[in-house]
Amino acid sequence: MKRFYLSLALAFALTLCTSAWAQSYNFLSVNNPGDPNSPFTQLLGINNSNVIAGYHNFLQNQGFTLALPAHYTTENFPGSMMTQVIGINNSLTTDGFYVDQNSITHGFTHTSSGTYSNVDFPGTAFNQLLGQNDLHQASGYYSLSTNNTTPDFPYVYDEVGGVFQVIYIPGAVGGAQATGINNSQAVCGFFIDSNNVNHGFLLNAGIFLQLDYPGSTFTQALGLNNTGQVVGDYMDAAGLTHGFVYTVSSGQFASVDDPNGVGMTVVNGTNDAGVLVGFFGTAPINTGFVATPR
Repeated sequence: MKRFYLSLALAFALTLCTSAWAQSYNFLSVNNPGDPNSPFTQLLGINNSNVIAGYHNFLQNQGFTLALPAHYTTENFPGSMMTQVIGINNSLTTDGFYVDQNSITHGFTHTSSGTYSNVDFPGTAFNQLLGQNDLHQASGYYSLSTNNTTPDFPYVYDEVGGVFQVIYIPGAVGGAQATGINNSQAVCGFFIDSNNVNHGFLLNAGIFLQLDYPGSTFTQALGLNNTGQVVGDYMDAAGLTHGFVYTVSSGQFASVDDPNGVGMTVVNGTNDAGVLVGFFGTAPINTGFVATPR
């Protein structure tokens, strides 16, 4: 791999905290049948054909893709102890991370032809890929400690040239992660400031936008689509977790809760039709969901 230390240039930065609006959805609960006695399913990414990336099994994570309503395809990195499948694009390339037999965490990609590729930023001890676009680019991060106890460094990875592009966020004293990338090469994610507060972000065409859900002191952007929407989760004043959708054109947030998981909902992915995927519950019990706009 060719190693680049290239920070994305920021034309200017904006801090965003605007009003919220309402959006209604039809919710479908999803539990992988591989966990009949202790259901644990997280849905993490979705493409425009509604094929979903995720994983199940709390104690030994097992990756999969899901074609609704119930066609599961197991996807585990060869020889791994645990695998999570997170990003998925429209040609069915997926990415995520796996834990090897020495308990080291690595990023990976997987093509529709069945080819797995290990992805690690050179010289680092911990990697995860979290998003995938249609241009053979992935978003993710690395850490210098094998147990991920040191700050994270976000990056974009070019799968054709093997080039890493590190994203430098000046305020990310506690680290940052790049969680999603779309076909315009806009990147979303979150960072931790000097007061240990989580903020979401959107980096688009050199413009860095800080995303904070109104009234929240904990916001994470976890995915985005090609039509100007960013999704994630936030914590309210009572310490409850809710999902959100942020629409770039209006600068507004919509709070999202699965009716069966109010106050414990995470939205992790969305496609260009605005269909959401995520999960709700408290580990070791989680249920995945698909939310379709009404």
